[in-house]
Amino acid sequence: MVPIAVSPAHLGDMPVYLDGLGSVTAYYNVTVRSRVDGQLMSVPVREGQSVHAGDLLAEIDPRPFQAMLDQAEGQLAKDQATLTNAKVDLERYKDLIAQQAIPQQQLDTQRATVGQLEGTVKTDQAAVESAKLNVTYSHITSPINGRVGLRQVDPGNMVHASDATGLLVIAQLQPITVLFALPEDSIPRVMQKWRPGAVLPVEAFNRDKTQKLATGRLANVDNQIDPNTGTLKLKAVFDNEENTLFPNQFVNARLLLETRKDQVIIPSVAIQRGSQGTFVYVVTTSTAAAATPTASLRPDTVGLIEGNDASIDSGVQAGDSVVIDGADKLQDGSSVMIPQQTPSSTAVKPSSSSPAVSGGGPTDKHKHS
Repeated sequence: MVPIAVSPAHLGDMPVYLDGLGSVTAYYNVTVRSRVDGQLMSVPVREGQSVHAGDLLAEIDPRPFQAMLDQAEGQLAKDQATLTNAKVDLERYKDLIAQQAIPQQQLDTQRATVGQLEGTVKTDQAAVESAKLNVTYSHITSPINGRVGLRQVDPGNMVHASDATGLLVIAQLQPITVLFALPEDSIPRVMQKWRPGAVLPVEAFNRDKTQKLATGRLANVDNQIDPNTGTLKLKAVFDNEENTLFPNQFVNARLLLETRKDQVIIPSVAIQRGSQGTFVYVVTTSTAAAATPTASLRPDTVGLIEGNDASIDSGVQAGDSVVIDGADKLQDGSSVMIPQQTPSSTAVKPSSSSPAVSGGGPTDKHKHS
């Protein structure tokens, strides 16, 4: 007799995954630059600090801009006074023209003067608004919620609006996104499932797929396939509340396309391959007392293989005991011996939640007969 280990086939749910290589990207990434020229006075935020939209990030010397604002406001006041006087003169000329005390040309000239001064006042008002804007720009605030990177410019330096390098970079990490690629052959299956309102879970694993880092959802699909690689980019969004994902981090993305219900599941190691396809050895026992268990070769049709589990479309029924160890020494009809189990470990009943167990099966009761 050949010693073997068996595991019962059971009904369960089988997930269908699509795997792709990806990298983590910030949800928003902003390079903060100055919009005015001046001396950088202070940077009140620390490197690595989390900030919210509207928080003060840096301050540029506001005194030159405040002086320009005062000058613009003074010019506006001067021109407004001139306009007021011109309007009063215009009303006087209207009365005089009714008395025919002045020529019509003088009245028309005064009207033109009032219009010219009104245009001057509008220009002055625009200059005031521009000066106020420069004063506002001297206080640089965060446009988004995020995490501050390393400071690029130290206080005391002169900064310019034309500088290629910004003051610092803010990256939004909560939520965060993962860009990954799938082969073009998989795209029809994805588009069939990804419809308005549909939620397709995406799991992010580390480089060697030994640890799941986070679970998110598919957010978007690119609009064209890369002709160089034959792949399509997809974007997934993760809450990243525990900061397990970081921009430019390499991850293995797994898109859960669907879950097939009530599948016959066996350990994938039970599947054997031969010249005529796949098969498994199923342990059967005669009803006769003290009968010896035998292993029968049974062709099967494999549906999916996911991790250590495989779903079987035909050839195996729930409750069948399949050989998971020692199959290389078996032939169809070979007598087998299942190692003795502990008293607490009886034959495993089919269950959708039970993991694969070796050494159990329906032959135990005959061994103790």
